[in-house]
Amino acid sequence: MNDDTPQRRRSVSVDHFSTDRLIAERLCEDHLGNLVALHLDPDVSRYLGGVRSAETTEKYLSINMAHWDQHGFGLWALRTKDGAFAGRAGIRHILVDDTDEIEIAYAFTRDLWCQGFASEIATAMTRIGLSQLSLPSLIGIVYVRNGASRRVLEKSNYLLEQSTNRHGENVVIYRIRG
Repeated sequence: MNDDTPQRRRSVSVDHFSTDRLIAERLCEDHLGNLVALHLDPDVSRYLGGVRSAETTEKYLSINMAHWDQHGFGLWALRTKDGAFAGRAGIRHILVDDTDEIEIAYAFTRDLWCQGFASEIATAMTRIGLSQLSLPSLIGIVYVRNGASRRVLEKSNYLLEQSTNRHGENVVIYRIRG
């Protein structure tokens, strides 16, 4: 097998990385408390499908840790450079209208909103997904009413592809190709 095969390229470690202001580390059991607090915040969760209980967040964590084991990439816990929990972000497989897609997703603690962190992490994840993992494309699924996340994807060169209904909510799907 030569080093240019997709299987070889996907073996690149993306367990952790950093941006100018954030440190990302592979999601693990140690992050449960921070995730529970994040998912219990109604403002943070309004565009994530609603507030999630501690039990639901624990299942979410298990599913996302298994995603890492199966695919070699997934969700990261995010910290600011001073070590404070900032949120979560990731690249993951998701079923959209019976099609396996790979999406980027992110959620930040409320105190970090409107400071450019979402754009910073979206740019980093897009680079990782398209360049390091050699994925053919990435999508972002955004509630129609979530103008801030729509602008983040547009600034990251994602193109609006379609509007659809997902879990009873009107969403738009953006895509970027490698």
